[in-house]
Amino acid sequence: MKIAQFYENKRIRLGVVQSGSITPLDFEGDMVGFIGSGGVAIPLSGQPIALDRARLAPPVTRPDKIIGIGLNYKDHAAEQGAPLPDEPRIFAMFPSTLIGPGDPITWDAALTSQVDYEAELAVIIGKTIKNCPEGEALEAVFGYTCANDVSARDIQLQKAQLVRGKALDTFCPLGPWIVTADEIPDPGALYIRSWLNGELMQDGHTSQLIFGVPALIAFLSRSFTLVPGDVILTGTPKGVGAFRNPPVFLKDGDTVTIEIEGLDRLTNPCRCHSL
Repeated sequence: MKIAQFYENKRIRLGVVQSGSITPLDFEGDMVGFIGSGGVAIPLSGQPIALDRARLAPPVTRPDKIIGIGLNYKDHAAEQGAPLPDEPRIFAMFPSTLIGPGDPITWDAALTSQVDYEAELAVIIGKTIKNCPEGEALEAVFGYTCANDVSARDIQLQKAQLVRGKALDTFCPLGPWIVTADEIPDPGALYIRSWLNGELMQDGHTSQLIFGVPALIAFLSRSFTLVPGDVILTGTPKGVGAFRNPPVFLKDGDTVTIEIEGLDRLTNPCRCHSL
């Protein structure tokens, strides 16, 4: 099942995506509430809305946690000449980073001039877990979606402020919807790509993950409780702008698209402004 959040009269509704349209669910609440209630099948309500007429929201808008994983693809480590990490490298992001399909990625030119894209598989947690064994980890997944872990490299690398460089407002596009876990039997067997203004920049595969989804969930749940709606960004493959020669950074007017096999595409325009 593909389940999305969309705006209806300034409020968020849930809907099932099928055959180029979105049909509202008979549920009063958002995605976190739906997942927390058990995420069980509920009746459709109302007439289908053509996707090109619906304004999609991020598939999760108020997660308890957004957890990023750094340097988690073998080919991404190789492109920067970095050794493989011994354990997952974790950082946190905030709900204010979240935007949906078609929403602009924005930044202040006085704050950063090195804004980068990162195609990532995002995992949406489906139940409360603590100290989850790796062999049971996929049972805790509600579904998956596309993410763009936008990064201000000058803040992240030159100023050594990882969280600040990753957590500026609008820096976590998510969507277009959640594909439930039953449709993605192996999250370690998916093609993942990004395009910048129609040019292919990243062409990777989740088999390159250093720590796969089960290992990440088990590792994270040993440190803190994961709850329904938590978002885990699993890392990015090679081809990011910072490690190209010459580097390629996002600029005003650009368009970035993230595609993951089985999950569709997430596209966002870029807007640079000065305060």
